[in-house]
Amino acid sequence: MLRTNRGLAKFFFLSILTFGIYGLVVLCHISEEINQVASRRDGKQTMHYALIFFLLNAVTLGIAQIVWYHKLSNRMGEELMARGIAYSFDAGTYWGWNIFGTLILVGPFIYYYKFFKSMNLINAAYNKEHGVLAV
Repeated sequence: MLRTNRGLAKFFFLSILTFGIYGLVVLCHISEEINQVASRRDGKQTMHYALIFFLLNAVTLGIAQIVWYHKLSNRMGEELMARGIAYSFDAGTYWGWNIFGTLILVGPFIYYYKFFKSMNLINAAYNKEHGVLAV
């Protein structure tokens, strides 16, 4: 059963409280879940977030993380469309809200709200497809 109850407030406050560890764990889980949900359909694999965070981020000066979010956002958008879920989310959402939205300060919060809502919708559809009750 995949989680369908992730939200912005919990992510934000627990990440602060745990000095970022909670956020790291959540993003690691999401990278595993998107592979479980979408790989049969699209044949792709999203790199585990821990590899990005601990290994590639320092070597690439943060570029690996930007590429990871871009690809993940696109993949989530494709999965939403493939499952017939009427919710708009893709790499444009990432660039518009998380990158350029930092200029208005609230942009990254809007991106993460949409990010978690998209993943919750995808996971709920997957759970329903596999006969699992939502959490």
